[in-house]
Amino acid sequence: MLSINDLYILLVEPSSTQSKYIVQQLESAGVGSIKSVSTGTDALDIISRDKPDLVISTMYFTDMTGIDLVKSIRGNSESDDIPFMLISSESSFHMLEPIRQAGVIAILPKPFTNEDLNRALKSTIHYIDPGELELELFDVENLRVLVVDDSKLSQKNICNVITQMGVILENIVTAENGKEALAHFEAIEFDLVITDLNMPVMDGNELIEFIRNESENPSVPILMVTSESNKATLEHVQQAGVSAICDKPFEPGNVKNLLSVILNE
Repeated sequence: MLSINDLYILLVEPSSTQSKYIVQQLESAGVGSIKSVSTGTDALDIISRDKPDLVISTMYFTDMTGIDLVKSIRGNSESDDIPFMLISSESSFHMLEPIRQAGVIAILPKPFTNEDLNRALKSTIHYIDPGELELELFDVENLRVLVVDDSKLSQKNICNVITQMGVILENIVTAENGKEALAHFEAIEFDLVITDLNMPVMDGNELIEFIRNESENPSVPILMVTSESNKATLEHVQQAGVSAICDKPFEPGNVKNLLSVILNE
């Protein structure tokens, strides 16, 4: 089984002081191989030649931002499944939300704790090798899944995670909003719906309410993956009938556990 010592990590940090500190913390955590660069361009060059197990990045470089970097990684079929971790003092929702939507292992503050770093490294291992879903009521290879998210990057990340758990890519259908999802839902009998909350046209809450109250498959398990933090809003979603809610960014191990629970009920 993969361990922290097996990980090859690419660190993108323009500050030599910060880079040295993060490398020391990674080495203390047991990481076996670390390569450091200071620009996004250098990072993409290395990724194209020597694919790392994890990219750890700050938000700002001289040539681009962490948002630009993760979008470039996710936009290339050769690198779109590489786990990405942000370490930054940035707190702006406007800056962090695109990172969350792109699908990241973790967003750690500066300074971060050893506990946070270790949790993120373990999450990386679960992302790379989560193990197959163990289901009593379904054959995971035949599981039909509807993924609903207005972010193409988030769609891709969720698909990568669940295919690593044994779901066949051809059995996954994607949609960019609730209205588009319902068109698929009425044509195909899905075993699982994974949806975002905040989407244009029809949001995740409206989608859940329609499925639970007006569809011919009202008992389908529904997992919501969202960066929404407003308690009142999330309580409304729970009342609508969601099976489980998971934060963005999410830990793949947590997603696997939630899917095991809601699909085995």
